[in-house]
Amino acid sequence: MSATDETGPASPWRGRLLFLLPLLVFTALAGLFLGRLLTAGYDPSAVPSALIGKPVPAFSLPALTGLGPAGQPVPGLSSDDLKGKVTVLNVWASWCTPCQAEHPMLMRLAKDGVNLVGIDYKDAPENGRRFLGRHGNPFRAVGMDETGRVGIDFGVYGVPETFVIGPDGRIRDKLVGILTPENYAAFLEKVRAAEK
Repeated sequence: MSATDETGPASPWRGRLLFLLPLLVFTALAGLFLGRLLTAGYDPSAVPSALIGKPVPAFSLPALTGLGPAGQPVPGLSSDDLKGKVTVLNVWASWCTPCQAEHPMLMRLAKDGVNLVGIDYKDAPENGRRFLGRHGNPFRAVGMDETGRVGIDFGVYGVPETFVIGPDGRIRDKLVGILTPENYAAFLEKVRAAEK
C-alpha cells in the first residue's frame, strides 16, 4: 500500500504544522496579554480588595504598651477610632524589611498632617516598641494584632499594607506594598480626595 490517502500523497508540512500550532497559539496569547498589560497601565501594587467601599471590620486592639513621647501613652486602636475624619491605617511589623524602607514615608505623612494610625501585625510588643523607638513614631494610635486576626479581617496579604479610610468609616483605597518617594504624591492625593 502506498503512502497516499484519498486526498493524495501525505504532506511533510502537515506534521510540522501540527507540531508548530501550539507554539503559535501560545505566542499569540502571550502577545495579547503583554499588549493589555502595557496599554492598561500595569501597577503591581494594585491588588483588588473586596473591602473597598465597605465599612472597616469591627475590631478592638490593645495599645503597644510603653510607647509614647515624654511618658504620654499612645492609645490602642478600634474600628470606632476610624470614623469622623479621614484616616490612613498602616499595617506593619518590626520583622518586615520593606516596613523599614517605608518608614521615612510614614514619618513624612505624619509631618504633612495626615491622621495616621498603625497596626503592629504578628509582632511581639517589645520588638514593635524597639522598632518605633529606633525609627520614630508617626502614629497617633497603635494597635497590637499579635495573632493576625484583624489583619485577616482586613484582607491583608502581607505587610506593609496601607488603607485610606473615609470619615464615614468606609475603606476608600488600599496600597499593597511600600509607600515610596515615587508613589507618595499619588497616594497623598487619594487621601486628600477622601477628605472631600
